[in-house]
Amino acid sequence: MAQSSEAAGGLASFPALLTRNARDHAQRPAYREKEFGIWQSWSWAEAAQEIEALALGFLDLGVAEGDFIAITGRNRPYFYWAMVAAQCVGAVPVPLYQDSAAEEMAYVMDHCGARFAVVEDQEQVDKLIDIQDQLTEFEQIIYVDPRGLRKYDHGALHQFSKVQEAGRAAYDRLGVELAARRAKLSYDGVCVMLYTSGTTGKPKGVVLSNRNIIEASKSSSEFDHLTKGEEVLAYLPMAWVGDFIFSIGQAYWNGFCVNCPESADTMQTDLREIGPTYYFAPPRVFETQLTNVMIRMEDAGRFKQKMFHHFMALARRVGPDILDGKPVGMLDKLRYKLGNLCVYGPLKDTLGLSRVRVGYTAGEAIGPEIFEFYRSLGINLKQLYGQTEASVFITLQPDGEVRNDTVGVAAPGVELKIAESGEVFYRSPGTFEYYYKNPESTASTKDAEGWVATGDAGFFEPDTGHLKIIDRAKDVGKMADGALFAPKYVENKLKFFPNILEAVVFGNERAQCTAFINIDLTAVGNWAERNNIGYASYQELAGHPQVLETIRGHVEKVNRSLADDPMLAHCQVHRFLVLHKELDADDGEMTRTRKVRRNIIAEKFADLLGALYDGSDEIFTTTEVTYEDGRKGSISATLKIVDAEVVPVEPARVAAE
Repeated sequence: MAQSSEAAGGLASFPALLTRNARDHAQRPAYREKEFGIWQSWSWAEAAQEIEALALGFLDLGVAEGDFIAITGRNRPYFYWAMVAAQCVGAVPVPLYQDSAAEEMAYVMDHCGARFAVVEDQEQVDKLIDIQDQLTEFEQIIYVDPRGLRKYDHGALHQFSKVQEAGRAAYDRLGVELAARRAKLSYDGVCVMLYTSGTTGKPKGVVLSNRNIIEASKSSSEFDHLTKGEEVLAYLPMAWVGDFIFSIGQAYWNGFCVNCPESADTMQTDLREIGPTYYFAPPRVFETQLTNVMIRMEDAGRFKQKMFHHFMALARRVGPDILDGKPVGMLDKLRYKLGNLCVYGPLKDTLGLSRVRVGYTAGEAIGPEIFEFYRSLGINLKQLYGQTEASVFITLQPDGEVRNDTVGVAAPGVELKIAESGEVFYRSPGTFEYYYKNPESTASTKDAEGWVATGDAGFFEPDTGHLKIIDRAKDVGKMADGALFAPKYVENKLKFFPNILEAVVFGNERAQCTAFINIDLTAVGNWAERNNIGYASYQELAGHPQVLETIRGHVEKVNRSLADDPMLAHCQVHRFLVLHKELDADDGEMTRTRKVRRNIIAEKFADLLGALYDGSDEIFTTTEVTYEDGRKGSISATLKIVDAEVVPVEPARVAAE
């Protein structure tokens, strides 16, 4: 504990940070939630009372030290309170993905042996009832929303507010026990267990200590000068480590306010109303926002379109330099100010990003053009590189050193090295303790000296020391002629186009690269409406000849871009097809964080992959799908296979060496 006091000002747990905030920031807002169109607020003092009542309620239900408490639902203050209340009584919160299928929930809850679950509504309760026979240790469910649950058997089912009422009533009986449990919390004690996305297999339970989360939150807050005055919007899955760091770690360390939207459907409206100062979104969110902007501009009048494109051309040229404080001509500065008045300011307000002081994206590589678009508007968008096992932060981009082709320099307290194989290794105060019930994976990922294998291939730029990530180490390979094969790099270039939602590139140990592509139904559907093209389904639109011709144009543009890169010129896409269904986490094709499961896709669509390489012009296929209610079905389609023009390149002598 001497180390903990020195490292974090004597604040060795989140209950301790809560006590400090309730004292020092008592009347400042800690949480807001929009419900029925109205923002409800809780101060730090009120949040501390709510959490204490829930913690006492947990004790009243029999929660023991070391118990695991599963937590699932949309982002709401109640679930953030449940995580800290669990810590107060010495239990371990285990957030789950809200949209997990019942079988996925069963795996995680059985693996950790959860005795209790805090869930949102009838849907989540029904999932747990369906799988309870598979869970040997599971006992009690606590739900927030009572709608539809009045006639359920409440023997092991409890309403959240009633648990709090019972806790308040039991203060005289259990208050001493709660204080004793909080006093035992240590810096090296378990803070949370978060499950990996399971890109290559079953999810692993990553055990993170108070030290891991608090040190990562402290150092990253100092890096970006975060204060108690920040506003954040909590809308990303609570089971993801990023949300835990931003909405609990940094929020509790700095004492700033966490805002929870009313629903996924109102997120954009709620984002505009809050106007966060500190904002994180994965590339998919920024891509979707940009797609919507471009769709709206296509529907705008000619004058507005001309003004938009004129000022955006100026912004792309001088905006990032103005943002970074680099010298820009006086005339360009004046024109940029006019553009801010006419275009950039209103656009940032529409996007809800007008007050962003620090913005981050991570999880996947973001398209350079998309990244520069937001920075050209004056939004301080940066990239970070992180993992669950690192308590998020491995590298960060310092202000003034923001680039679209690197992920920055080592985060404060982080050491980096590149192995001979090209794999990136790190160690830091945020390094996870171990994988739960998985010593073999722990040993293969983290060595005795604390170095952690990221599984990503990368290199340092000699001049700047910035880290560049090429791809997942397991995905980087060689083509038949020995040329470098890095599919993610090509996929990200393809996904820059608003019409392309997802791309999966193949070519390892093959003579040519090919691709599966998903169209973006919003963007392509808007195009179809403007051109009076009728369609009845995603499948019909995906197979339309004009859509295929448009996608061919995008692929060929990417090929020309790749031809200019000596390392990746051989990764040009020779043939592609547009899939008849969107890749979906419910079908196992993607993780809950929307990472492509490349091997599973290759196996599931083996017939389509074979057709890309055997010279076929089309192929008939039938695919099993999972509906939202869990039922299985199938869809059939005849898919056209399209040849794309490639730029001739020299044989891969250098790459092979």
